[in-house]
Amino acid sequence: MDECCAPHVPEGYDREFNARFARRLAHRYRRDGLTPSAALVLDFADSIGLAGASLLEIGGGIGDIQLEALKRGASRTTNVELSTAYEPEAARLLDEAGLRDRVTRMLGVDLASTPEAVERADIVVLHRVVCCYRDYERLLGAAAGRAKQAVVFSHPPRTLFARFSARAINAWYTLTGNPYRAYAHVPDAMIAVLTGRGLEPRYREVSGPWHIVGAVRA
Repeated sequence: MDECCAPHVPEGYDREFNARFARRLAHRYRRDGLTPSAALVLDFADSIGLAGASLLEIGGGIGDIQLEALKRGASRTTNVELSTAYEPEAARLLDEAGLRDRVTRMLGVDLASTPEAVERADIVVLHRVVCCYRDYERLLGAAAGRAKQAVVFSHPPRTLFARFSARAINAWYTLTGNPYRAYAHVPDAMIAVLTGRGLEPRYREVSGPWHIVGAVRA
């Protein structure tokens, strides 16, 4: 597993996505495999053609989607992550699968700010990530620019309940001094970012609170 570190991690990510959270995700993955929403993300990537493909995941956490992509024939994966807390669990999972040499994990790289720091890949994945980032246009625009063939991302619904929940969560974070924030962006606006950069939406599925959108290079 190659590792690359940048010097700056935005405030809040290490606190919100900490070692305890990473351990819980890894335990659940070992026990149950991918979550239903993650499985839908991978199914879209597989429909594009994972055999021999490269995959870039933004905010991939413990790397479960990447592990399954490699098992389905992806040649190599890259993970760009803002929280350092996932790395021990990610390394253990890679060692258990014997796939460490086919993964690059980049720490502290904000793709929206420095897209040129990350090599292009056939398929770019953002699962449960856009709702954690304020400037969805820059993030999805950068993701589209790194994608040779396709982008797949997930987002919560833009319902009144989802918007109220995000505001309530953020109010609590403010009171507790946590700089992390959650966002409920407008789905059509997010999709428009991809279409404006030459990607055509062809896949839409729902799993629980997560809506999955897959777009291919037109």
